[in-house]
Amino acid sequence: MATISETVRPPRTSVGVLGWLKENLFSTWYNALLTFGSLGLIYVVLRGIITWALTGARWDVVTTNLTLFLIGPFPRDQVWRVWACVIVVILLGGLSLVAWGPLGRRFKTARRWVVIGWLLSFPLTIVLLHGFGGNSVLPAVGTSYWGGLLLTFLLAIVGIVASFPLGVLLALGRRSGLPVVRWFCTLYIELIRGVPLVTVLFMAAIMLPLFLPEGVRVDKVLRAMVGFTLFTAAYIAENVRGGLAAVPLGQYEAARAVGLSGVQVMALIVLPQALRAVIPPIVGQFISLFKDTSLVVIIGLLDLLNIAKSVVAQPQFMGLKREVYLFVAVIYFIFSYAMSYASRRLEVALGVGER
Repeated sequence: MATISETVRPPRTSVGVLGWLKENLFSTWYNALLTFGSLGLIYVVLRGIITWALTGARWDVVTTNLTLFLIGPFPRDQVWRVWACVIVVILLGGLSLVAWGPLGRRFKTARRWVVIGWLLSFPLTIVLLHGFGGNSVLPAVGTSYWGGLLLTFLLAIVGIVASFPLGVLLALGRRSGLPVVRWFCTLYIELIRGVPLVTVLFMAAIMLPLFLPEGVRVDKVLRAMVGFTLFTAAYIAENVRGGLAAVPLGQYEAARAVGLSGVQVMALIVLPQALRAVIPPIVGQFISLFKDTSLVVIIGLLDLLNIAKSVVAQPQFMGLKREVYLFVAVIYFIFSYAMSYASRRLEVALGVGER
């Protein structure tokens, strides 16, 4: 009879880049053949693009306007405020990696302060970027001067942070036992999901001022943020509702059997399991929101795509659309892939899909 040590073996792990290549790309002769064939096909397809990018493209259109791509028409003498916001985010990101990383057990008490820091970073960023009227240290910089990648990030981050809790509340409301709450949440979700995002942005930018009292004006950037938040929340609500439906009824019954109230059952038992199960679609919705921020070009905001349009209109760079739009596409891809990668790491850490 085989012993336990013979039947239960630890999984084989590869060491280094060469080990990974051998295990994943050259493990057998036909895998190696497929690898070389795929590389050849990729080279044939991308050869023209690579040759053009290395020899024929004029990348000076990007290097000359790099600051414009990043911050738009933000006053150049106040760029330090943008860098201050970036430094705050980098510091909080580093603290988050430490608090929730391999050494996180030693820093459990610091996690609460890191979360508080992230929450305070949002109003701090707005204060730093907008400033105050009549202040010599932080002079007011209107949102009409916010643009480029800076505005794209702000729209995406505010939309993600604000839409997630709203979407969770809508999902819970749609499953509520109160008919009025359930009907309202259902009507909202189906109505918003039944119209395109462009319509919501037009309503927020053009129609909303018609319903406001005389003399009351809402900032255009704020209106766009509200539009993205309301639109994304409806889709997140359906994702969360799917996660709630996937939780077995036995979880509810077991939680009630030990004396937990309805709120405790949902907050401590059901909702964590539901959110864990729907991490992929929720992050996919966040990635879609990040890319959809380019639609604000139709309401006149100077986001990254609108800045690209203004760059290709410069007389000295006429006709260089390929370089500009390829650069913009790479930026969107990098940050979208980063969110996707972080999502996969989170799924692995939480054991999503594993028993």
